[in-house]
Amino acid sequence: MAQTPDAKEIMRKVDQKMKGLSNKSEFKMTIIRPSWTREMTMKTWGKGDDYALVLVTAPERDKGTAFLKRGKEIWNWQPTIDRVIKMPPSMMSQSWLGSDFKNDDLVQQVSIVNDYSHKILGEETIEGRPCYIIELIPDEDAAVVWGKIIAWIDKAEFIELKTEFYDEDDYLINTMYGKDVKLMGGKLLASKMEVIPADEEGNKTILEYLWIEFDVPMPDSYFSVQNMKRLK
Repeated sequence: MAQTPDAKEIMRKVDQKMKGLSNKSEFKMTIIRPSWTREMTMKTWGKGDDYALVLVTAPERDKGTAFLKRGKEIWNWQPTIDRVIKMPPSMMSQSWLGSDFKNDDLVQQVSIVNDYSHKILGEETIEGRPCYIIELIPDEDAAVVWGKIIAWIDKAEFIELKTEFYDEDDYLINTMYGKDVKLMGGKLLASKMEVIPADEEGNKTILEYLWIEFDVPMPDSYFSVQNMKRLK
């Protein structure tokens, strides 16, 4: 009999695949609403679980806005008002830049590996790819946004193809779909993420990677408040 892999180990492989030792990327985010659509582009830098930087590069009115994660601390630089704001944990569940992503989705203040318990619920095939269905329940002492997460993980490539996010009352809030699997940065990845809210008809946010590189040398000192304000 083939041994069923450990659920936590599966999520660890998903996490490692998306992050590498370090990574940098550029992506386009499209916010879709019933009466309007808005596009933004961003650059990102990440290193392990502790460091992340996100810089808005377009449109012009948002250009230069940046977010920094160091450990459990998050900062937001707003050049239009020349101000750095330290974001409290209560802001992690709020919308990120008016999209269907939460602030926590962006900076991943919590770890999908270390702050949750994991259980394989079953298996299902999505777009021809056999997947494990894994339930993630937050640890009692974890400062998490979600009450429960259910993830569909491609068995062969450890790609997150579908994820359901529930609140603490077990209501479905968002569903995220991983689409357009292709080789990026030397890895097979879902190059596009679509987040669809459960109870807001016509709303959707699409995040599409333009490019991504892994294991790029960058010192911890790169992830500083001073550097966040200087990024181009």
